[in-house]
Amino acid sequence: MTGGQAGRLRHAEHVMGTVVSFDVPACAGEEVPACAGEEAGPAGDGVGGALGRAVRWLHWVDATFSPYREDSDVSQLGTGEVSLAQCAPELTEVLEACAAISVLSGGYFTTTPDGRFDPSGYVKGWAIERAAAMITAAGSAGHCVNGGGDVQCVGDRGSGQPWRIGIADPLRAGSLALVVAGRDFAVATSGVAERGPHIVNPHTGQPATDLASVTVAGSGLTLTDAYATAAFAMGSGARDWVESLDGYEAFAITSRGADWQTSGFAAYLA
Repeated sequence: MTGGQAGRLRHAEHVMGTVVSFDVPACAGEEVPACAGEEAGPAGDGVGGALGRAVRWLHWVDATFSPYREDSDVSQLGTGEVSLAQCAPELTEVLEACAAISVLSGGYFTTTPDGRFDPSGYVKGWAIERAAAMITAAGSAGHCVNGGGDVQCVGDRGSGQPWRIGIADPLRAGSLALVVAGRDFAVATSGVAERGPHIVNPHTGQPATDLASVTVAGSGLTLTDAYATAAFAMGSGARDWVESLDGYEAFAITSRGADWQTSGFAAYLA
């Protein structure tokens, strides 16, 4: 579905097991592409053309990295049907990045969260940040890509207005815990609000239960999303760990309803 209001294009795409929504500027007279299945346009075909390419990229990522599709590279590599050399080269890139985050997080970030190969904790943020970069490359200085609440914001909404992102309260259905705002930033939340306890503590093999949610903010969604996953798995150790990361801040709600935030998170509060 593509639509919008004056000066903006808005598109929502069902992909990667969620809805990815785009809010991008529209140029005068520019037509909105039929994104899914559209043929690639020339490099100078405007923000609308870049939106189409970004959507196709996300579908390619889904087909290549989904652990739920038997024909994906991730599934076939996990079962030993193919070697890493036979997979898309991007899989090697992802695995190298995941290994580095695993070391940084003391093993709380893993590509085998439930015993099977699944790099989804990295792939979603990586895919969305790259989709946003495609739109930037087409000339947009202010757009937002939201993948199920994990968001990459570029520039501002226009006229100097910051992007505002609502963070769901994991303990009160339908309520917001807070609103973050800013420009040129990313925000990702890991928690129990949508899927219940599903993030495993790799050191115990059991679902992490100390926190109900943790929201991490930073510059790029690739690492912001991965760090949110690791922080949730850490539980009580997450605050000190995020404080040690340069350029990242966090807000968390514990399973008992208390909350905490890192020293610099207030800069993101609306």
